[in-house]
Amino acid sequence: MTDARPFRLALRVYYEDTDAAGVVYYANYLKFMERARTEWLEQLGFPLGEFQREHGIVFVVHRCEIDYRQPARLNDTLEVTVEIAKSGASQFIARQDVRRGESLLANARVTLACIDAARWRPVRMPAALVTRLENSG
Repeated sequence: MTDARPFRLALRVYYEDTDAAGVVYYANYLKFMERARTEWLEQLGFPLGEFQREHGIVFVVHRCEIDYRQPARLNDTLEVTVEIAKSGASQFIARQDVRRGESLLANARVTLACIDAARWRPVRMPAALVTRLENSG
């Protein structure tokens, strides 16, 4: 892995993201992280819809470990990061943070597996993607 900076996605907390207490509902942090990974893959040149049509494969979350540290609230501006912790032939582990300014609100390690969309079995990632992952982070 290189010392590249993590991918960053800015987003704002909407009313629909909050619970009755006015804080971001815990499951929505996972949605924010999913959105960041989607945008990150797009930036790397692998838009998910096109990737599936071209290669017949999709990514599925195999494992997720998340720590919640501080709450986000309505109208907060957040930054969600993505960086590769480990990459293999058919899966990778992404480290992701959700921050408000300098404050770490949540962090996670998300393991994603590459799956054949028709047979729903693990397959190797295309070589071009493996190379990009190795060089991204």
